[in-house]
Amino acid sequence: MSAATDIAYGRVVDVDLGFEAAIEAVRSALETEGFAVVTDFDMQASLNKKLGEHFRPYRILGVCNAQLARAAISAEPQLGLLLPCNVVVQEIEGRTVVSAVDPNLIVQRAGNRSLEHIAADANARLARALKTVSTLRA
Repeated sequence: MSAATDIAYGRVVDVDLGFEAAIEAVRSALETEGFAVVTDFDMQASLNKKLGEHFRPYRILGVCNAQLARAAISAEPQLGLLLPCNVVVQEIEGRTVVSAVDPNLIVQRAGNRSLEHIAADANARLARALKTVSTLRA
């Protein structure tokens, strides 16, 4: 199992899965935690198409937990500008790496303390999903 590394704006884990297997595992782990993937942006394909440039496998999954999103937007109507939460699956030097944004940053940016418990819940759920994926083997 790979230990998670916290960075200034999220959490990162190396996983022992190939890129496509990691995408499916991440989707499943997120679903278990109550998130749906609402966007799936393929950076590799986009850069190839728009710039004719080869880029490593890199996908940005926009994820949303409907109950948490409803509570957050009820407390802060314009918060949708900062949603959904992003989870990235990418290859770096032959390794598959999964990272997730820290929802607490959204609270800090919004300046609305009533969002703190919602962000903490979302952060805990994302952390559990990353931990689950980090325990899987190819």
